[in-house]
Amino acid sequence: MTDSLKTPTPTLNTASSAATLRADLEKQPQRDRRIGDDHSSVDEKESESGRDESDFEVKFTEDDPENPLNWPSWKKWAVTILSGALVLNATFASSLPSGNISLMRHDFGFSAEVGNLALSLFVLGFAFGPILWGPLSEQYGRRMVYIISFALYLGSQIGCALSPSTASILVFRLLGGMFAAAPLTNSGGMIGDMFDAAGRAKPVAAFTVTPFAGPTLAPLVSGFMAVSGVSWRWVYWLETIIAGVFLSIAVFLQPESFKPVVLMNKAARLRKETGDDRWWAPYEKQRVPFGERMKAILTKPFRMLFTEPMLLAMTVYMSFLYGVMYLFFESYPIVFAVGHHMTAGKVGLTFLPICIGGIIGGLSFILMFSSHYQREAAKHAPNPVPPEFRLTQCIYAAPLFPLAIFWFGWTSFPSISFWAPMMAGFPVGFSVVWIFLGMFSYIIDTYTVTAASALAAAVIVRSLFGAAFPLFATQMYQGLGAHWASTVLGCIALILTPIPFVLIKFGPKLRQMSKASQAGAAALKAMSQGKSA
Repeated sequence: MTDSLKTPTPTLNTASSAATLRADLEKQPQRDRRIGDDHSSVDEKESESGRDESDFEVKFTEDDPENPLNWPSWKKWAVTILSGALVLNATFASSLPSGNISLMRHDFGFSAEVGNLALSLFVLGFAFGPILWGPLSEQYGRRMVYIISFALYLGSQIGCALSPSTASILVFRLLGGMFAAAPLTNSGGMIGDMFDAAGRAKPVAAFTVTPFAGPTLAPLVSGFMAVSGVSWRWVYWLETIIAGVFLSIAVFLQPESFKPVVLMNKAARLRKETGDDRWWAPYEKQRVPFGERMKAILTKPFRMLFTEPMLLAMTVYMSFLYGVMYLFFESYPIVFAVGHHMTAGKVGLTFLPICIGGIIGGLSFILMFSSHYQREAAKHAPNPVPPEFRLTQCIYAAPLFPLAIFWFGWTSFPSISFWAPMMAGFPVGFSVVWIFLGMFSYIIDTYTVTAASALAAAVIVRSLFGAAFPLFATQMYQGLGAHWASTVLGCIALILTPIPFVLIKFGPKLRQMSKASQAGAAALKAMSQGKSA
């Protein structure tokens, strides 16, 4: 597969040594050579100047091994697993304080509300991080951003472990979230670098599960560390060690996958090896100044969010689900520690059904809907499958989520076995993963070339919800009780449940009215016609 990027044609620089001229002439077709005893030097210059700039453009050939799409499967999955580990590490840290926040409060003397900030500020960093790491990765490539951001993230964990005051630990938590957002922001783009549309379902499902698996595993680890008498600082030292291991692996094994930057590196290598400065890559002449890219990143996602009803509806829905997930990190201790007198370690165990439900949700999506989509693609060929097909699983998952919340709330009585509310976490995790997979895929298929901005808007708003919900969770569950607080959440989820049904029915009409969707469809059609020509 070849990647062709059109660029304005600049003036050629024809200065070179005589040796280079002769070498270049030898590469010209025989019919282009002009041989004359009296005009040989003139003919050399004419032949040299007659070479078009496109002759020195660096592009991928059809089977180019440097093209990430042509990498062997083992290499693609090795990079995918490493990036997934970085995402898991980042999301693991987001809820890490929830299991030992009482020890931190004892040392620093802050209130429960300030303790909630230790969780919320990290997730708030997830909202600010994409604003920086997205444009940087498109300017300098995925590898550099991964390594620099994760090195800074490792430093923030050391800062948390050494924090002498409440203010310092809160600041380092916010910074940690911002730095940890890089793998969350760039993982989707990296999957697109390496996998075509047909092979993308499995890695996308994996990356959808990890943001839910990480936060649900962290309370288990920190809770048992707290019970064992280990200082709360060792939680952050543990995270530092884990981050250091994965950072070391990334430094030595993480390749560059952003195709424009791969071509830039190839052009630089050719210039160095041949001594000919005329080799060039399209991105070298197309790169948008960082300031302009930042301006576009800051404005375009929100313009789309407030002018695209489909995107707004899905963003609000997914953000609410994400907020409820992080609200559980404050409500579960109230239900299980206060109501059932569990230790912090055992409270951490109650999050496992959410994690297991999410993993099974991701696996079942691959087994059930991935193959089904392949059949639909063959049925609709050569036209694309309508995006509404991506929402099929949401029909089943959307009603399941509020039912699971009601189940959790009305089995949270101390007189009822803790197994009843704990097992409600399984359908919570399962339904959230199915809904996210369906809606993320719908956004990508609907907005195509502008999907990155649409997803950026969804991630930013989702992170804001995730940061805000834990702040009122304690007051809500203590004031209303676990039963009525969960009922409120379940009723809101019930109100939002029709969204996928409405999109399936009215989505085609809404897409016809959407400027962004129509522009994306036109761009894809033009590219398809260009390839077939």
